[in-house]
Parts: sequence; C-alpha cells; structure tokens
Amino acid sequence: MKFSLRQLEVFLATAHFQNLTRAADSLAMSQSAASSALRDLERQYDVQLFDRIGKRLQLNDLGQSLRPRVQALLEQASSLESLLARQEEVGNLKVGATLSIGNYLAVEIMARYMVEHEGARVELEVANTSQIVAKVSNYELDIGLIEGETRHPDLQLLPWRQDELMVFCAPDHPFAGRPWLTDEELLSAQWIVREQGSGTRQHFEWAMHGLLPQLDIALELQHTEAIKRAVEAGLGIGCLSAITLTDAFKRGSLVPLPVPQRDFRRNFYFVLHRNKFRSAGIERWLEMCREAAQ
Repeated sequence: MKFSLRQLEVFLATAHFQNLTRAADSLAMSQSAASSALRDLERQYDVQLFDRIGKRLQLNDLGQSLRPRVQALLEQASSLESLLARQEEVGNLKVGATLSIGNYLAVEIMARYMVEHEGARVELEVANTSQIVAKVSNYELDIGLIEGETRHPDLQLLPWRQDELMVFCAPDHPFAGRPWLTDEELLSAQWIVREQGSGTRQHFEWAMHGLLPQLDIALELQHTEAIKRAVEAGLGIGCLSAITLTDAFKRGSLVPLPVPQRDFRRNFYFVLHRNKFRSAGIERWLEMCREAAQ
C-alpha cells in the first residue's frame, strides 16, 4: 500500500477547507508538512486531485470521486483503532437537528445516549433543514434529524416519526374559539412563519397550496420561540410543529386554530450520507431515536 492514512487525512482536510494552511491547522501540522503529504500522494500515483485556483484548492473530478471512499476508509480505520485500544465501540457523534427537533426531542435522546455510553460525547448542532443537509453532504455531521425533505443525490432520507403542524393564535385574537378557519379567513390573517429553507416553512407552503401567493406573510423568523412570542403579542397567527406548542396550549398563552381542510401532517426524517461508514454509534443513535418515537 503506497498511501498513508495521514496523506488521506490531509486530502480530506484540504477538500473541506479548500486551503492548505487551514487544512494543516486543523490537523495540527505545519503547512510545509501538509503540502508535502498531498504532493507525495499525487506523485505516487501520477495524478492530480485538485485544481489550483489562486490560493484555493478545488477538487477536480477525480478528487470528487475519491472523497467519499477516503472518508469511509478513515472512519473505519478510526473505529478499528478504538477497538484495538479497547475503548467503547459506541462512541462520539456529530448530530445535526432542525430547530423543532433539536430543542424539543434531540436533547433528551442525547442525554440518554451519553448516560448509556459513559465517556462518549455528542456534538449537537441546531439549524434549519437546508443547513443540516449541506453539512451532512459535506461530511461535517454524522447524521441529521430534519423536518423537511431533500433530493440530494448523495444523501439517504429515512422516515423517523410522524408530526403535524398546527395553526395557532393568541387567546384574545378575533379567531380564538372558532370551530375551524375557512380558506377565506386564512387569507384575511396576518401570518408569522419560519424562514425559507426550514422544513416547517416547506410543509406550511405545501399545506397552503393554492393560497400561498395571496397569504399575508407579516414576519419571517428563524426561531420557534420568537414566533410564539410574536403571536402572543397579537402580531398575527402562526403555524409550527405540534411538539413546540404543547406547553403554551396548556398554559393558555396560545390557542389552537383547527383547519381541517388543509393537510398539515408530515414526517420527521433521518438524513445520512450514502457513502459514509455507518459506525456502531450511528446505528445506536438511530435505534434510540426510533425507541423514543414509540
């Protein structure tokens, strides 16, 4: 075997940062050592893996085709090293979750995982669906828990659990107490909704098919709590996941608005890279998520 794992690490870091200095820093190497490792890898096989554009190193077609295989190989090597060192087989994870899932479901699962596997660390990143999808596709996250759907060719989307969006308002809003809202009332309302790129916004727009161009979107906010506060303040009506509204409905600070003619049902999903090595930690995380949904 002509290549070394260190050379492969430099290759992956350079592909990620598109800059040799930043790649070297991430691996605690000098720039000259990283440059030498990358140059030796290319020379050993008489290939070029990057197009050099100024100070930026951009993967060419060959580099792009090798990247997922190198990623999988290094992850398997890391798993083997852990076993040889007699460490826990189920270990550290980098998990991404959309806002509703991250704030209301993922933290409890993370706590259970870390209790079950003492010493394991879970890094949880909370962002919207498009951001989580981008990071999973770029190997920055091991797994994503998302509310929206994606058709990214490199990613695998697995159904996790069912959810439902709910329309709601403040208890003193004119719509409060209505047995249901008609489409005409939906059009007459001012709406406070999630931003473009979020799974909640994606499904809200699907559910409002036919009405969307005429809806009065007064505010677009990135956080569910901000939307709830704005609705409580009487600035409009909102639409969020049912899991984010349970406590507010119990307190009476917000009230549900039935809209039976619109389909607000949806799924939460796991998103994984098709070419990523699925470690024991990832498999256990998937299992614990499914257990929590029962």
